[in-house]
Amino acid sequence: MPTYDYRCVQCGTPFEASHAMSEPAPDCPSCGGRTEKAILVAPAMHGQMARGRELAMRSLPTARTKAGPNGHGPGCSCCAPRTTSTVKTD
Repeated sequence: MPTYDYRCVQCGTPFEASHAMSEPAPDCPSCGGRTEKAILVAPAMHGQMARGRELAMRSLPTARTKAGPNGHGPGCSCCAPRTTSTVKTD
């Protein structure tokens, strides 16, 4: 059975309850009041999954790595490397 996190609407007590998905929310164990499911954030990733995600994120090109020294995109004529040419005069 899945475990759900609840919070009492009346007294604010947080608690966990295991029950089938089709069952209604249980009453608060402290005051017997009405409860609602607590909204949770995504769990933190640990171990190999986190390492793979970090490597993938680092491999993506960012706007900063694509931009030239003036902040322009690749191939911009003002950001292209300048070459010096020697002109012979006789």
